[in-house]
Amino acid sequence: MERSYASRSSGELATASGGGRPVKVIPLRHPPGFGSLSSSSQPWWWAAVGRARGMRPVEWAEAALPCVAWMQKYRWKEDLQADLAAGITVGVMLVPQAMSYAKLAGLHPIYGLYTGFVPLFLYAIFGSSRQLAVGPVALVSLLVSNVLGGIVNSSSELYTELAILLAFMVGILECLMGLLRLGWLIRFISHSVISGFTTASAIVIGLSQIKYFLGYNVTRSSKIIPLIESIIAGADQGKSNKRLRFLRASGPLTAVVLGTIFVKIFHPPAIPVVGEIPQGLPKFSIPRGFEHVLSLTPTAVLITGVAILESVGIAKALAAKNGYELDSNKELFGLGIANICGSFFSAYPATGSFSRSAVNHESGAKTGLSGIIMGIIIGGALLFMTPLFSDIPQCALAAIVISAVTGLVDYEEAIFLWGIDKKDFFLWAITFITTLVFGIEIGVLVGVGFSLAFVIHESANPHIAVLGRLPGTTIYRNILQYPEAYTYNGIVVVRIDAPIYFANISYIKDRLREYELNLPNSNRGLDVGRVYFVILEMSPITYIDSSAVQALKDLHQEYKARHIQIAIANPNRQVHLLLSRSGILDLIGAAWCFVRVHDAVQVCLQHVQNASSSALKLASQASGDSADSISTSKEEQQRIKQDGFFKNLCKAKNGNADSGTEVQPLLRQNLV
Repeated sequence: MERSYASRSSGELATASGGGRPVKVIPLRHPPGFGSLSSSSQPWWWAAVGRARGMRPVEWAEAALPCVAWMQKYRWKEDLQADLAAGITVGVMLVPQAMSYAKLAGLHPIYGLYTGFVPLFLYAIFGSSRQLAVGPVALVSLLVSNVLGGIVNSSSELYTELAILLAFMVGILECLMGLLRLGWLIRFISHSVISGFTTASAIVIGLSQIKYFLGYNVTRSSKIIPLIESIIAGADQGKSNKRLRFLRASGPLTAVVLGTIFVKIFHPPAIPVVGEIPQGLPKFSIPRGFEHVLSLTPTAVLITGVAILESVGIAKALAAKNGYELDSNKELFGLGIANICGSFFSAYPATGSFSRSAVNHESGAKTGLSGIIMGIIIGGALLFMTPLFSDIPQCALAAIVISAVTGLVDYEEAIFLWGIDKKDFFLWAITFITTLVFGIEIGVLVGVGFSLAFVIHESANPHIAVLGRLPGTTIYRNILQYPEAYTYNGIVVVRIDAPIYFANISYIKDRLREYELNLPNSNRGLDVGRVYFVILEMSPITYIDSSAVQALKDLHQEYKARHIQIAIANPNRQVHLLLSRSGILDLIGAAWCFVRVHDAVQVCLQHVQNASSSALKLASQASGDSADSISTSKEEQQRIKQDGFFKNLCKAKNGNADSGTEVQPLLRQNLV
């Protein structure tokens, strides 16, 4: 909660000097630490060092190995049964999915099983989520296939080496982002972009698997037009065994077990099968193909971004549902360790799976032990079951992929965005279309580019509101939101709802100039014909940079030349310190800095009242002296009145700044 630096009790209020009813003003005091090195000006790592010094050995262990947190509180009777049930359920689900996703990536099915083996054990130790199911996923598999297919033929050994190298590179990037605490970067990608991207990718993935049902090859591509052209062009190339076409078309409904039994019994030549799968656990080997690192770097960055979007988002949602906190930076580090170690055991990039994580959660998983059980099941499959996998129909694996990506088609999100926010719908649509037409890489770049463009536009054009006083209160609110709020002649109260920095200071100055020229319809106070006071309500302003400081100084000089006084109300601690150190408060004058907007308005009204009264006297004298002269027109009398107001207003402001005392009080009826 933001503190206001006022007096210690509500009774200690500064009062205006002079006769009449005093105006009570809460004095704005310098925050603690002014003029010295405060906590806000210390290096960012200082607080981390302080926390590290006070950590106990157990806390150090939890920071290095997140699994220690749940191991200490593990309830063997309650949690073990739930973790066993969830681990077995998802493990059985992972075996055919892993082989299916490896085929989607253009790899032999065995590499999908490898990717679902070692990374699961490492993530259970270093990962912070207790329900996230890690392993191969459809979207990352499609990215691997799309990029590596353009570099080398998928049947070559180099293709597999590069896929494994990608896992190593993705792991390095994820670890670096976790250690440098860069997880916040992903916040700049809106949910609309993610939804449009995944929807288009799901359609591309589904179309790429149709070849296993049609019976002929389809061009490998991440663009929808070449896929559709290839499907249409090969319509007359289907296998001739008409009795088996129905079976191939019903692939999505065919379970792996039933499909395998059917192939074992009948050996149909028209249905391609997986083929021989090596038996045994993966052997340790160092990734190769490092001469291709530069060409793979953009893809590694893209896969890292997709992995973060999918994994961290799912992990945070599951953590909230299960009542524990999740550090996104620790999560990134855990995923990175899993991918790095996995690459030494022939795994391609792994990340959190939405479908398997949902099943894991719904099956009652309590801790990371469920992930270890999944890994044990995959290990058992590698040791004992691979001979049974050789006769699995490829259409069954394709059906698994299609059924898995069906849930990614998020058309309901597009309908929702159309009714709520057309801007977000545009982001969804442009990402969806560009991903379908131009491919995944272009789709991601365009979507992220537009997302960042919207963020920059909103930041460079912040919301600025003119405030008015709610009747019967001392509260000031946006006059557009509260039309009953009233304003005062000669005074404009402005609230800037954003940090002030180099990108938006020009827009802010333009808006302030607009308010000066186009005076809002004021309904209280004396009619002075123009603006003489601009009050900046600074409570929403969290930060001001050096460019904004210089611009505020220039604005003060411009206003001073036009006889306009700036007043500042309720700056937070950091902004107050910066304004003080930069000399802006000295330029404006300490007497023009307030805790409340209402205090600033009261003082400004006093100036208007006193200067206007003196100006009226001057105008009256000028009118009396020239009563017999026809040369003194009404316009001339008005000019004399305005000149008198200028002189008295400047005199009042200068006198107040020199003496440090308040101006003469207003009558009560002028304040309400």
